[in-house]
Amino acid sequence: MNARLDHRSPLVFDTHELGRRPGALKRLSRSVQAPADLGIEVIGVAEGAPVELELRLESVMEGVLVTGTARAPLTGECVRCLEPLERELEADFQEMYSYPDADDRGRPVAEPGDDAEDEEDMLFLEGDLFDLEPVLRDAVVLALPLQPVCREDCPGLCSECGARLADEPDHHHETVDIRWAALQGLAGSGQDGEMDNAPRSDGDDSQEK
Repeated sequence: MNARLDHRSPLVFDTHELGRRPGALKRLSRSVQAPADLGIEVIGVAEGAPVELELRLESVMEGVLVTGTARAPLTGECVRCLEPLERELEADFQEMYSYPDADDRGRPVAEPGDDAEDEEDMLFLEGDLFDLEPVLRDAVVLALPLQPVCREDCPGLCSECGARLADEPDHHHETVDIRWAALQGLAGSGQDGEMDNAPRSDGDDSQEK
């Protein structure tokens, strides 16, 4: 079968040296540039950032078992205060790349109707080549913090004015509960009414007494 993958691609690897000999092993290291969209909305590996790969390729009966670690710099923003942040990512992964003509000996018996789903989840060698990008992408995304913060006790932003509370520990706003404000208004109106209704004495009353 002719390989459709380009062996010059940095995330495409050649297993020719293993020669379909079960037990054959190959270790390799490679530094590659991160592909686009390697992350989630708030944090990820910037496109073109260096990704250090340590791989172990092992030939087995069904294909090649790939075990590895990826290390890369992360950039993003704190979900509380929106300040930029940087982290170092380390993600482990393991994936089987099956031979297209491999048999199913030793594999669990699939339930009826599961064959199509299992087939979709499997990754295959193309000739002697395999593409690591989908495995790398899944490993990185699973290793990312879903709610990244600049520090564990980040107080975030002021809900009133958006000020960064870490920079202004004493920051606050004078607020009046609108319910108390209404009661104060009623109390004020009552006092005014009492003053208006109070009996007034004049000179004539004094003379009568």
